[in-house]
Amino acid sequence: MSALPGLLAAAARRCRPRTLRGRLSLIALTTAALVMVVLTVVFNTVVRHRLQQQADGELRTRAGAVAATVDTRHHPVRVLETPGDAALDTNVWIYAGTRLLEHPVSAPPGDKVTRTAAGLAAHGGKRCTTMTAGDRIRLCAEPVGGVRAGAGPVGGVRPGAGPAAVVVTAMDLAPYRASADTLLIASLALDAGVLACTYVLTRLAVGRALRPVRAMTEQATRWSVVASDQRFGAGDRPVELTRLGASLDELLDRIRAVLRHEQQLTRELSHELRNPLARITAELDWWQARPRSTAETHATHASIADAATSMRTICETVLDDARAGAHVVPGTSDVMAVLRRLATRLEAPGKTTLTVSGPDTLVAGAPPALLERIVAPLLDNALRYARTRVALQVSPEPDGIRVAVVDDGPGVPAAFAAHLFQPGRRADPEDGHGGAGLGLPLARRLARSAGGEVTHDPGHTPGTRFVVSLPAG
Repeated sequence: MSALPGLLAAAARRCRPRTLRGRLSLIALTTAALVMVVLTVVFNTVVRHRLQQQADGELRTRAGAVAATVDTRHHPVRVLETPGDAALDTNVWIYAGTRLLEHPVSAPPGDKVTRTAAGLAAHGGKRCTTMTAGDRIRLCAEPVGGVRAGAGPVGGVRPGAGPAAVVVTAMDLAPYRASADTLLIASLALDAGVLACTYVLTRLAVGRALRPVRAMTEQATRWSVVASDQRFGAGDRPVELTRLGASLDELLDRIRAVLRHEQQLTRELSHELRNPLARITAELDWWQARPRSTAETHATHASIADAATSMRTICETVLDDARAGAHVVPGTSDVMAVLRRLATRLEAPGKTTLTVSGPDTLVAGAPPALLERIVAPLLDNALRYARTRVALQVSPEPDGIRVAVVDDGPGVPAAFAAHLFQPGRRADPEDGHGGAGLGLPLARRLARSAGGEVTHDPGHTPGTRFVVSLPAG
C-alpha cells in the first residue's frame, strides 16, 4: 500500500508531455476543463431551478383556477360544478379543514400522494414539496377564503387556525427532468467540443509561436558546427524572443572571447617556451656531438635542468595570470637580482653587449617569476634586433619603479607604432628574425595584471626603448 503513491507519481511522470508545446497545450486544456466544469455546474443548477419555478408557477395557476370553483361564503364549504370540471380536477385535492372534498380518481384517500397532499393542506399556507412515487411529483398548496374565527393570520401554524379551504395541485416532473437532462447532455457535449477545439488550437498556436525558437535552435546548431561569426540579431521576432536572441548573442560573443583567449594563451605559451626548448635542444646536440668529460656532462645537465625550470616557471606564470583574470597573487621581488638572472640566461648573440644598471635596493610589487616574464619578451626582442648594445636600466619613480629596455637596432617604424601591442602583428614578417608577434602583447598584459604598464618610447633614437612601469613593493 505504501508503494502506491510512488507508482502513481511514476505514472504521472511518464504521462507528462516532454515538449513545451505539449505541456502548454495540457495546461490550457486543464484550465479550460476547470472553467467549463464550473460553468456547466452553474448553468445546469440555474436551469433546474428555473424549471422548478416554472412547474410551481403552473401548479399555482391551476390551483387558482380550481379555487374559483370553491364556495367559502357559506358553511359548509362546497365545490361548485362548472363546465370543464374534468380538466380542472386532474391531480387536484380540495380540503375544507381536515375534510377532503375532492381528490383524483387515481389517488384514493389512503394513497401516498394523497397523504402528502393532506399534510400540505393541514399546514394551511402557500407551500410546495417534492415527493417520489415511482416518478418525482411536485405538489403545491393554495389557501382559499378567509381565516376561521379565533384563528391567527393566514398562513399561521397555530392549532385551530387556517383558511376555509385549501387546494392542492400535483404535477409529474418527468418532462421537466427530461428537459434538464437533455440540457445537461447538450452542455457536456458542448464542453467536449470546446475542450477539443481548445487543445487543437492551443497546439497550433503554440507551435506557431515556437517556430522562431526552432529556427534559432537550428541556427545555433549550424553555427556551433562551422564556428560561424553570425549572430541572431534583432530580426522580426516577438519581444521575448528578441531579448533571448540578444542574450544568446552576448553568450556567443563571450564564448568567442574565451576561445580567442585560449588561442592567444596557447600562442603565448609556445612563444615563451621556444627559447628554453631551443636551449635544451642545443645542449643535447652539443652533448651528443662527441664524448664529453664528466664536468661537461654535469654542466649540460645543469643547463637542461635550468631550462626545464624556466619552462615550468613560464607555464605557471602565464597560466596563473590567465586563471586569475585581471589580478595575480601579490608578491614582491628584488628587481636587480631578477634582471641579472634573466640577463645571464639570455646570452647576447655575437658582439652584442648586455648591461644591467640601477640601484640594488629597488623592490617591485610583483612576484619574481612575473617580473621575469614581463621583461623577458622585451629583452628577447632587443637582443634579436640590436646591432651592438642592449641595456636594462632600472630607476625609481614616485609611485613605483621603472625598467627601461634599450637597444641600438633599427627601431620601430612610425607607421607600425600603433599596432605594436596587437597580438600576431609584426612590422616586417620577412625580416629574417623569428617571432610570432606575441611577446609584446603578453608583456603588457602581464604588467597590467600586476597594476603596471608597458609602453614604447617613440622619441628615443637611434634604436628602440621600451619602458616597464610597476608599483613598488
